[in-house]
Amino acid sequence: MEQSESVEATADALIVVDVQVAFVTGIGAVPDHAGLLKAVEALIGSARAAKVPVIFLQNDGAPDTADEPHQPGWALHFPPLAGESVVRKTADDGFDGTSLHDLLVASAVQTVALCGVLSEMCVAATARAAMQRGYGVILPHDGHATYDVPPGPGGSPKVPASMAARAAEWSLGDEITIPASVVDVRFS
Repeated sequence: MEQSESVEATADALIVVDVQVAFVTGIGAVPDHAGLLKAVEALIGSARAAKVPVIFLQNDGAPDTADEPHQPGWALHFPPLAGESVVRKTADDGFDGTSLHDLLVASAVQTVALCGVLSEMCVAATARAAMQRGYGVILPHDGHATYDVPPGPGGSPKVPASMAARAAEWSLGDEITIPASVVDVRFS
């Protein structure tokens, strides 16, 4: 696993995973949502400036959940521009039953940068699926987030969100590139 303070990585597409109103604003927001939004906005700006594909994944939650389709929390926080794709999904893996792979193939993408929420769920599942399909994957450390893990069985303590996000990175194995910051990600 490439992880370093000085790793610079180059991607030819950006996938923004589930950066929806319910997860990044208000009382349901992930911890340090302001920092996450700043990082995601920087990545989107860099990808747009380089004119590479920007693809937004949008989770269609079950009825009565925060991300139930067409409810306020379901909306994407960053509106896509003309020509950018929105891929709706119902599974953690952004490739599962969607057009994501076809969009990447149509643009001859080889390496994707990922950002968004939730680190151990949709971000990690989409990263694994991308690697299984032969894509290089870049996941900047400050470009994804999750919630605190509550105390668990056997008296296990609460795990702070930042540690849960770091564990999600580590679980992805040796083929992923994890730069310290979104500023270390280049697009071409």
